[in-house]
Amino acid sequence: MSLSAQSEGVDPATLREQLFDLWMRKELEALRQLTTSGFPRLQEPLTGLLTILEGCPGIQKGKSSTLGQLILAEFVRWRRSHPLVSVKSLEKEEKLKLQLRALNLITASQPGYIDTLLEVYELGTLETSRLLEHVAYLQNSCCYREAALLSMKVELQKELDMEQMCVPLILLDKLPLAESYVRDHPELQERLVKLLDSWCSPNFNLDELRRQYPHVSLSKHQTDQIQPKLLSRHVFRLMDKFNIDPGLCVNSVHKRKLDSLRFLMYKRFREKGMTEENWRDHVQVTVEGSVELQVVLVELLVHYCGLQVAAQWAKRYNVPRNRLPFGVWDTIQSLSSTQLEVNDVICPLESWVTPQSHQLQYYQLPLAREKVHFVQTLEQLQLCREAVLQPGCVVGVDMEWRAGFGTVFTQHVALIQLAVEGQVFLLDLCAHSLSQHSVTVQFIRTLLTNKDVLKLGYGMSGDFKSLVATWPELKEEPLVVKGVLDLLHVHQQLQRCWRGGRGSRSVEVNKGSVEKGLSLLVQQVLGKPLDKMEQLSNWERRPLRTSQLRYAAADAYCLLDVYLTLSQDPKAYGLPEDLSSIPSSQPAKSNQEKKPKDKSKQATGQRARKNVQTPAGGQEKCVRGNGEQWEAAIAPRELRVVCDNMLQGLGRFLRCLGVDVLMLENTDDHKVAAEIARAEGRIILTSGQPYQSLRSQVAEGRCLTLDCSEKARDQAIHVLKHFHVHLTPSDIFSRCQACNNNEYLKVSREDMTQMLSKRGLLQDNSEPQNTRVSEGQRSPDAQIFNPHCCWAPQSVLDPETFRFRRGAVIQLETVPTGLLPRIPEYFICTGCGKVFWEGTHYDRVLSQFQEVLHLSDGEVSSQRSLVNQ
Repeated sequence: MSLSAQSEGVDPATLREQLFDLWMRKELEALRQLTTSGFPRLQEPLTGLLTILEGCPGIQKGKSSTLGQLILAEFVRWRRSHPLVSVKSLEKEEKLKLQLRALNLITASQPGYIDTLLEVYELGTLETSRLLEHVAYLQNSCCYREAALLSMKVELQKELDMEQMCVPLILLDKLPLAESYVRDHPELQERLVKLLDSWCSPNFNLDELRRQYPHVSLSKHQTDQIQPKLLSRHVFRLMDKFNIDPGLCVNSVHKRKLDSLRFLMYKRFREKGMTEENWRDHVQVTVEGSVELQVVLVELLVHYCGLQVAAQWAKRYNVPRNRLPFGVWDTIQSLSSTQLEVNDVICPLESWVTPQSHQLQYYQLPLAREKVHFVQTLEQLQLCREAVLQPGCVVGVDMEWRAGFGTVFTQHVALIQLAVEGQVFLLDLCAHSLSQHSVTVQFIRTLLTNKDVLKLGYGMSGDFKSLVATWPELKEEPLVVKGVLDLLHVHQQLQRCWRGGRGSRSVEVNKGSVEKGLSLLVQQVLGKPLDKMEQLSNWERRPLRTSQLRYAAADAYCLLDVYLTLSQDPKAYGLPEDLSSIPSSQPAKSNQEKKPKDKSKQATGQRARKNVQTPAGGQEKCVRGNGEQWEAAIAPRELRVVCDNMLQGLGRFLRCLGVDVLMLENTDDHKVAAEIARAEGRIILTSGQPYQSLRSQVAEGRCLTLDCSEKARDQAIHVLKHFHVHLTPSDIFSRCQACNNNEYLKVSREDMTQMLSKRGLLQDNSEPQNTRVSEGQRSPDAQIFNPHCCWAPQSVLDPETFRFRRGAVIQLETVPTGLLPRIPEYFICTGCGKVFWEGTHYDRVLSQFQEVLHLSDGEVSSQRSLVNQ
C-alpha cells in the first residue's frame, strides 16, 4: 500500500496503519521513504505526529526497538529541513494542548521518547506544577525510570523528594540511575549516601521498607542486592566519588572496621602471616573509640587466644562487665595488675643476616646493610638521583604505604624503594622536608618518564594510583610513563606458556593458596618465595625496624634478580628475546593471520577444551585473558564455571542454557571459588573487588569479571560471547536450573497419575475420566523435546518411595492435578527430584538469547520448553 501522489491532507491514522504494515513486514527502507513523503502531507505535522505515536504499539517481543522510536527518529531528520515546524508558531492554548499530549506519551511501554519529545514540543517550558504532576503520575504508574529521567531532563530534583524518587530505583537494582539523579546536587548526594548507609544498620528491615513502597515488585535477584555486604561497597564508592565525610556513614564504616578486625585475627592467628607488633598496631587503630568493636575484639580473643589474653585487652579498654564474654570477668579478678597489662612488644636488636632456617625457606637480599640507603634529606636524594638516572640503567621500583584497615580513601605512599645493581635506596616520604619538596617530585617524574632508564615493577597500577594521591601535582600535570616493564605481564605470559606445556621448567602454577603475585613469581624463577610477614606493617611509623628495611629492600631488589634470570635464557621459559615486547594481555589475531580451520586442529582444540586446560603439545591460546574471547567455538556443555555468590542470577541463566555451573552460597568466602576452580578445572565468574584476588590464584584466563550493574541476562550473553559458546535450541533446558544436574527421567501421564494417586495427591474419582488417554490419542508433540542431556532408565527410581538412587525424592506436590489431561509426558531431574513439563517458557528464552542463538531450519518449530510450576 502506498500514498497517492495527488492526495492532500493525509489522515494520520491511515498513515500509521501503512507504517505499521511495513514495520511488521520488516521493510524498513520502504517505511523510511513513507515517513519522508508522509510528514509533509500531514495538515498539522506536530498534531499528526502525536496521533500516530498514540496509536503505535509499545515494546514487541523479538524487537529491540519500537515503531514509535523509528518514526520519531525520522521525524527529527525530516524536521531539520523544515525548521518552521515548531510549537513556537502556535497559539498558547494550542501549544499547551500539544505539550500535555506529548507528556502523556512518556511511559515505560514507550521507551526512548523522552529526549525527542522534550526537544520537539519544548516540554521544558511547561509550568513546573504540570511537570511535577506528570512525574507523580509516572511514579504511581510504577514508571520509576521514566519519572527519574524526566525529572533530570527538566531539572526538577530540588522540587522532588529524593527518597521517594531514588528508593524504588535502588530496590529495582538501578542505583546508577539514582547516582545520575543526584549529580551536580551535593546536598542530594549526601542524602543518597546516608540513605544507603542507613540500610547497612543491623536494625534495617527490608520488609518494612517494602511495605512503604507496596507497588515495587522485587525479584529474588533484586532482593539479594539489598544486603549490608553489597550496600557498604556502594557507600564507600560513592563517598569517594562524591567526596562525602566518612563520619556521616557510621554503619558502613563500622562494618568495614569489623571486617578488618576479623581479618586481622585470621591473619595473625590462623595464617600466622603478621608479626605481633604489626597486629597490635592495626588492632588498636581499628577499635579505637568504639565500645562495640572493643567488645568484638575481646570475644575474638577468647576464641583465638583464651581467657587471659582476652582479659588483658578487656582491662585495657575498660569494657563494661555486662558486655564481657563468659569467664572474662572472673579471669580479670584472678589476675594481678602486672599480669593484666598489655605491654608493647619490645623487639630485640635484629641482625641484618637472617637465621639459617629463614635462608633455607625464603629469598634473601644479596646485599650488606651498608648498601641499603635510607634517604631522608635532599643531599642523600642527590646521591640516589646520580645512581638511578644513568642511561641504560635498570631500576627495580616498589612502594609501601600503611595497610588501609577500616579506612576509606586511597593511602599515601610512605616509602619508595629504588634498587639498582649492588644497592637499594629507600626514599622516606614521611620525612616532610623530603616528601613535600618540589625536587623530590621532579626526580620521581623524571625517573618515570625517562625512556633511557628501564623501570621494573610488579602490578604497578596500584603504585601509580597511590603516588598520585600522595602528590596531586602529578594529576594536574599527568605523567607520561616511559621505559617501564611491569613483570606482572611477564608473569602472565609465563603462566600461559607453562599451562600450555612450553618451557623446560616443571613448575606448578598457582597451586594452593600459599604464594601468589610477586612472591609466586620469585619462587617460580629463583626457587624461593618472598617472606611477606612485614607486608602489612605500619609503614608510617619511624624508625623502621631492621626486618622492615630488609623486606622493603628485598621487594625491590628481587625484581632485578628475576629480570636478569629471565633475560639470560628467555627461551627456556617460553618467553620472547625482548621481554619488553610482551603486551599487557594476549592480543587477538589479526584478519591476516586467520587461516582456514582443518579437522585435525579442531579435534585438538576440542580435546583441550574438554580438559579445560591445554595439555602439553596441544593447541595454544585456547584460554585467553580477561576481556578476550576464546579462539574456537565450544558447546555450552563444554564450558564449566564456578559463579561467585554475587552472580547467582547469572548462574541460573547459564544452567538454563546448558552450561555446567557451580554457585557459591551467600555465606561462602570468595576464595572458595578459587579452590573449586583449581580442584575441578573450572573457570571463575566473579564481580568487583574479589576479581583481583581470585585471578592471582588461578592461571591466566581462568577468571572473568562481570559488571554487577548489568542484568543477569546481559551478563550471560557476555559470557557466551567471551568464550565463543555455540548455543543451539537443544542446549536450552538441558540442565536443571536448581541443582545443575543434566540427567532427566521421562514419566508418562499414566505413571504420573499413579504416583500422585499413591501419594494421596489425586482424587480417586478424577483419574479414570480425566487422565487416561489411548496411544492413538497421545499428543504428537510428546516425544519432541530432545535436549543435549542424559536420559535415566526407569531402574534409577524406587517405585515405592519415589526416591532416586542418589537420594532425591520426586517433588510430586509441585505438579498441579489440572495439568494431567493436557500434559502427556513429564521430565524429572534425578538430582533434586524437580518435575518439569512442556510449556511456553522456551519461546521466552529463545527471544532473550536470539542474538547469540544458532538455529538450523525448522529447529525452532520442532522444540518445546520445560516449565516448572
